[in-house]
Amino acid sequence: MKLQLALDLVNIPEAKAVVAEVQEFIDIVEIGTPVVINEGLHAVKAIKDSFPHLAVLADLKVMDAGGYEVMKASEAGADLITVLGATDDSTIKGAVEEARKHGKQILIDMINVKNLEQRTREVDALGVDYICVHTGYDLQAEGENSFEQLRVIKSVVKNAKTAVAGGIKLETLPEVIAASPDLIIVGGGITGQADKRAAAAEMKRLIGAQ
Repeated sequence: MKLQLALDLVNIPEAKAVVAEVQEFIDIVEIGTPVVINEGLHAVKAIKDSFPHLAVLADLKVMDAGGYEVMKASEAGADLITVLGATDDSTIKGAVEEARKHGKQILIDMINVKNLEQRTREVDALGVDYICVHTGYDLQAEGENSFEQLRVIKSVVKNAKTAVAGGIKLETLPEVIAASPDLIIVGGGITGQADKRAAAAEMKRLIGAQ
């Protein structure tokens, strides 16, 4: 079980500072969609160059031109790239094919997928590396979480690893761990804390104790 740090509301210098603080407790650094929009793929390269021992995920949420966008993210140093589960199979296939050429991985973000069980089966057959349930910011504000969705994908996935994202904090982490995802993605549960290092260390301890 791995821990991924999601960086969403930072610029490149801020991102470097946060990662430096918690790097020994995380496995993957996610350059979130807002950072990519604000800074471009330069942010991916900057973090990979500064922390080469960590995997870096580019949260591009690819919806079209899968092969091209994965190629560009790979060139920037991304180890993992996100593609939306709501897109066409052809886009996912193109992304997977390109990722294989570069030794990279594809994480499918199932945010806003309506028939989760059926779509998980379809996506799982396309050779992707991770399938991730994700409660977005807007739905988190309405009190939703990803735990039940995680149980759904865990019940049908045969090939891919599973991941969960969206509003995970220290107090909800034990429930997430109990559902046994392969990857736990935490943003504000670390970056929003006064002592980021302590929060990350405790999360890593809980994950390691399972």
